[in-house]
Amino acid sequence: MPKTPPETGMSLHDSPREMAASPISRGKWFDVHEVGQVTSIREFIIKVKGLPSCMNGQQVELTHGDRGMVMGFTEEHVLVLTFGNKARVRAGDEVHSRGEPFMIPVGEAFIGRVVSSLGEPLDGQGPIVAEASNPIFREAPGVLERVPVNQALETGVRIIDAAFPIAKGQRQLIIGDQMTGKTTIVTDTILNQRETGVLCIYCAIGQSQSSFMKILRLLREREALAYTIVVAGVASAPLGEQFLAPYAACALGEYFASKGRDVFIAFDDLSKHAWAYRQLSLLLDRSPGREAYPGDIFYIHSQLLERAGKFVAELGGGTMTFFPIAATIQGDITGYIQTNLISITDGQIYLNTSLFQRGFKPAIDFGLSVSRIGSRAQCAAMKELSGKLRLEYLQYQELLRMTTMKADLSADAEARLRRGELVTALFTQQKARPSLLAEQVVFLYAIRSGLLDPVPQAWPRFKQEISPWLAATYPELLKEIRERQALSPTLKPALDQALAAFLQQEAKPTGP
Repeated sequence: MPKTPPETGMSLHDSPREMAASPISRGKWFDVHEVGQVTSIREFIIKVKGLPSCMNGQQVELTHGDRGMVMGFTEEHVLVLTFGNKARVRAGDEVHSRGEPFMIPVGEAFIGRVVSSLGEPLDGQGPIVAEASNPIFREAPGVLERVPVNQALETGVRIIDAAFPIAKGQRQLIIGDQMTGKTTIVTDTILNQRETGVLCIYCAIGQSQSSFMKILRLLREREALAYTIVVAGVASAPLGEQFLAPYAACALGEYFASKGRDVFIAFDDLSKHAWAYRQLSLLLDRSPGREAYPGDIFYIHSQLLERAGKFVAELGGGTMTFFPIAATIQGDITGYIQTNLISITDGQIYLNTSLFQRGFKPAIDFGLSVSRIGSRAQCAAMKELSGKLRLEYLQYQELLRMTTMKADLSADAEARLRRGELVTALFTQQKARPSLLAEQVVFLYAIRSGLLDPVPQAWPRFKQEISPWLAATYPELLKEIRERQALSPTLKPALDQALAAFLQQEAKPTGP
């Protein structure tokens, strides 16, 4: 009979309680695990015989050190998704299971880095020192572990912040056809968090390498990587890593949320994530359902998106805000994946192809877009100025369609058309040019006050020059807007005076 190592100071007659507290029971001298054997290989899925105690989502280790994850079972086999070089896996190889969930490393050192779905660095800047490990899959916090949202997440996109405000802890779907500006909304939101203290995570799923590098280059040029983590599950990555990418980004975000941080995560995009899971399901011999997707496709996305929210102090008191992206085909939002995501999220921003082609960018459709939570957290100034904006703009679009072929219009109709044209002109925004809160309040006040209505020739100059002009001429005005975030009785006359002084200036040539 083997003797107890002398360092423990224990004998074979020690009590079970003492044995439970000993270093031996914690795996200091031996490791307890199950061993199975590979029987067959199909692309990234291997069948393993043995491992009688394993569960779904559990981590296993292969002979060559690669990791795998349990994805399902048959009567005789365990189905394992492998990561790494599948060519190294051979029938007869051993597979070890220690009963641990699939984990990825997390920590402060990940900020500013580009990592894979397994937490491995991809930017050539050396290894990352992790502080802890978080499970890829985790049950979402319950209702009693959440608190109501009360803070606005400023995206810097004028239309969104005014008409469809977002709250920290919200899940807002970005949906539209390809090449309509979905990713631009996400990158503008990341750029706008420079001085807000919000940690950003950009998760690329199934993107081409060239598209991914453009986004990464933009973040580097604008110094946004100082507060951003990039998780890359691009099209060239193994299928399993594309499937794990959004869960890895969520696990990284949960580490910072547990420290009390505000976290913003963009999933670009979940349509490609659904495609990746559909391919995995076919390899797992699962029966296809609607549009050839497996029956649990709704579960894998709801399992992910339910982890967003604002949490109680016992869980760190942080927030997790999600911007999932979904692609449509020819504007059809009734597809299986799209309707699933609409039912899970707290609202959607729909990008219209015809608006995009007419030059209205971001091409947000006011009729099909909605935010069900954000107005509760909107600051007082934005709420007061933007309360009727969406309805007025929808009325303008309807009036525009009705009066296209009519020459004689009433004075009221002409005023409404002029107001709609002003909103369109001021809310058209270049990409990578987010607007700060004070600038948005000035724009909305100019619309509400009616000072710009009779001078349409001044709209382009106002849009380009009002912010730097106010910063140079009335800096205390912008400071008061930033600090108070409300229109006080003294602020409104000051804004009227400043806007009137700007419009009285001699016209200056505008840029391109």
